[in-house]
Amino acid sequence: MKISVIVPAYNEERLISKTLGQLRLAMTAFSQAGWDSELIVCDNNSTDRTAALARDGQARVVFEPINQIARARNSGAAAASGDWYVFVDADSEPSAALFAEVVEQIQDGRCLAGGCTVKLEGDYPAGSRAIALWNWLSLRFRLLAGSFIFCEAGAFREIGGFNQELFASEELDLSKRLKRLARRQGKRLVILHQNPLLTSARKFHLYTVREHIWFLLRTVVTFGGTLRRRESCDPWYDGRR
Repeated sequence: MKISVIVPAYNEERLISKTLGQLRLAMTAFSQAGWDSELIVCDNNSTDRTAALARDGQARVVFEPINQIARARNSGAAAASGDWYVFVDADSEPSAALFAEVVEQIQDGRCLAGGCTVKLEGDYPAGSRAIALWNWLSLRFRLLAGSFIFCEAGAFREIGGFNQELFASEELDLSKRLKRLARRQGKRLVILHQNPLLTSARKFHLYTVREHIWFLLRTVVTFGGTLRRRESCDPWYDGRR
C-alpha cells in the first residue's frame, strides 16, 4: 500500500514549512502500518518562495500554471503514484492520530473516500460558530471539507477528479460524485470526527463578516455562478495571506 499526500499551494511561504513539518510527523502513521508514502506539493503559480520552501521541506514539487484550486489538486494527483490520495490544504495541520484513523478506514475495506471535521486555530468566536455549523452539515450530509480529503486513487480517476469549471466549492461537487460512486460499489463515504483537523483562521481575520455574507448572497442569487468565475472568488485567489 502506498499513500500520496497532496498539498495545493499558492503563495504559502508563511505557512508551508510548518505545514510540511506537521505532515511529516502525521505520516508516521502510514509507516507504522507498514505502508509507503510520498509528499507532493503542487505550486499553483506562486510568486513567492513557496516552491523553494517546499523542496527544503523534503516534498516533491510539481507546477500548475493556471491559478485554480481544482487544477492544483488534480495536477498533484496526476503526479502521484499512491493507491490512495490524501489532499491537505497548505494552511492546515493534521495530526498523526487523524492519519491513523485514515489507516483504519482503509484497512476496513468498506470506505471509498472520506474527510473530517475541522477546528480553527486561535480564538475567533464568529469563525468558531461558522465552523461548528459546517461540521454539523458535514457529518449530517457527508460533505467533504476541501482542507482534508482522502480518496481511493482509482475512484478519484473514475469520477474525473475535481471539477475544473469551479473556482470554489469544488469539494462539494466532489462529495456528490463520490457518494454516487460509493453507492454503486456498495461502499461508503465517511466523515471522521475524533481528531479534527487544525486549520488556519486567516480567512476570518483577513476578510470581514460583511465580505463573507456578500459572497454567500451573490452565490445564492446567481445560483452558484460566482463559483465559476475566478474574479468572484477573492478569498481564494486575491493573494491576501
